[in-house]
This record gives sequence, structure tokens and C-alpha cells, in this order.
Amino acid sequence: MKVILNKDLPTLGEEGDVKDVAKGYARNYLFPRDIALPYNESTLKLFEARRGEIEARKAAKRQDAAGLKEKIEALALVLTMPAGANGKLYGAVTAQTIAEELARQGFQVERKRIEIPGNTIKSVGRYRIAVKLYESAAAECAVTVEGQPVKTESRTPVPPRGRRPRNETESAASGGEAAEDKTPAPETGESAAENTAPETAATAAE
Repeated sequence: MKVILNKDLPTLGEEGDVKDVAKGYARNYLFPRDIALPYNESTLKLFEARRGEIEARKAAKRQDAAGLKEKIEALALVLTMPAGANGKLYGAVTAQTIAEELARQGFQVERKRIEIPGNTIKSVGRYRIAVKLYESAAAECAVTVEGQPVKTESRTPVPPRGRRPRNETESAASGGEAAEDKTPAPETGESAAENTAPETAATAAE
């Protein structure tokens, strides 16, 4: 069905535009929010009466777009992205990346209004992107993509598992035990008796 937009809707059009939309979309979304009105003779007369007001707002938008065009074209965006030694990015620069950078510079631009050659940027270098503003007005912006080397963590080699070498303390302790093992064992009772027996006999003879 045909409707006349009562307000600007970026996905559909501007105030005063006549559009053909689905009935459900009009009845469930556009009409309840006063975004559009049914296209008929009475609404046509209403918008004809507002024609001058609508055109004045459009002229102001054109002027704002011209000023924004100059400011964006004066920018030199520099993006630093993780990249390999060959200049290939780990990831890509997208329209969302550019929109976020423009926002940091103070320019609110919808992602869908940004056009990147090839849709994305995947290598370091210098590029020119287009930013659609209002109607046919568009700005060209210079973008430089610089690579940021990715740091890799160096790991300390782990020695192979095995028997731990004995340290000096353990060696000394082992040596002490060996020394103690070499000490002669005390004589038993039988050995002592054998050694003293001749002396006792001699003494008795005397």
C-alpha cells in the first residue's frame, strides 16, 4: 500500500516522500508511531500545505551535509591493527571500525553510510573510503592502517623428567653412612672368651 512519510526514517525515506510498503508494516509499525500516513486525497492536501516547511528543512540538511563533507575530508584517520610481518592484518578493518573511529573524532556516522573498497581492509596501507551524507552528497576520507606486531610469549624449556641428581648434601650424607658402615663391629662374647682364655691358664700355672 502507498503511504506518505510524516517523519524521516533512514531505512525508508524522508518526510513527504511517497512510499509503497507492506500493509502489515504500515499498520503495525508506521501508523502507530506516526511515521507515515495513508496516501489519499486528504493527506496529499495536508502535505502540499507543508511543502514549503519540508523543503526548508531539506535545504538546512544539505547545508549541514556540505559542512560535514569538508570536515571529514580534512581528516586523516590512522588505525593501528595487529598484523603479521607480511603486513596482513589479524582480522579486518570494517565499516563499523571506521564508524567507531569517526565517533572518537566527534562525527556520528551510521555504519551503513560508510563504503570501503572491497567491503573490508585486510592489509596495512593507505586507503580512501566514501561516507554518504545527504542525498547525493558524499565525503572521501583518507585512512591509514598501520600494523602492530603481535608479541609472542617465550616459554622456558622444561627439563625432561627423570631421576633428580643427588646434591652435595645428599652425597655427603651418603658418604657419612658409608664411613659408619666401615667401622669394625664390636667383638662378641665368644670371641672375647677365646682371646682371654690363654692368659687365664698362664696365670693359674704361675
